[in-house]
Amino acid sequence: MPTDTGDTGTRPALRADAARNRELLLAAAVRAFTVASAGGAPPALDRIAKDAGVGIGTLYRHFPNREALVEAVYRNELDRLCAAAAELRTELPADQALRAWMDRFVDYVITKRHLADSLHALVADGRNPFARSRERMVDAVRSLQEAGVADGTLRADVDAADVLVGTSGVCMAVADPEGRTQAGRLLDLLVDGLRPR
Repeated sequence: MPTDTGDTGTRPALRADAARNRELLLAAAVRAFTVASAGGAPPALDRIAKDAGVGIGTLYRHFPNREALVEAVYRNELDRLCAAAAELRTELPADQALRAWMDRFVDYVITKRHLADSLHALVADGRNPFARSRERMVDAVRSLQEAGVADGTLRADVDAADVLVGTSGVCMAVADPEGRTQAGRLLDLLVDGLRPR
C-alpha cells in the first residue's frame, strides 16, 4: 500500500462561509468517488458541486481542476486521520484510543482506495501527494503509544512503525465494507498483543 502524507504548507485562512463550502465540497467529492469506485460513472465536477449545495464557480474557486480536488480530498482525509490521535487521547484510555484510531485508519484506507486511480494519475503527472504521509501516521501512532506506556495500558517495547505496518496489513487483507467485522477482530488481536503482560 503506498504510504502517504499531507503537505506541510499552510493555506491562507478562509472566511467562515468559504471554509464551510470547502468542507461541503470535500465531503461531496468523497461520496462521489466512492460511488465511482463501486462501478458507477466517474464523478462530474458539476454533480459534486450540486451535491455540496454550491455552484460550479464555487468549486472552481477552491479547486481549479479535478486533480486539485482529488489531491485536496486525499490530504483532508489524511489530516483528519492524524488529528484524530490527539482527539481520541483526550476521550479514551490510551489503549482504547489506539484501537479507535485504527478504525479511523481503516476508513482512511477505504477512502484512499476509492481515489486510487486518480491518485495514481497525480503521481504519473509528477506530483507526490504521499510526500510525508507515512511519517505523519507513525507520529500519530507513537503519540498514542506513549500515552499508553504512561498510563500502563500499552507496552513500551514496540515500534510505532511496526504497529502501523500491522494495521496496514489488516487493511490490505480485509479493509472493505464487507470485511469490516473481520478487520475489527484482527485489530482487536493486534491491540491485545500491545498490552503489557
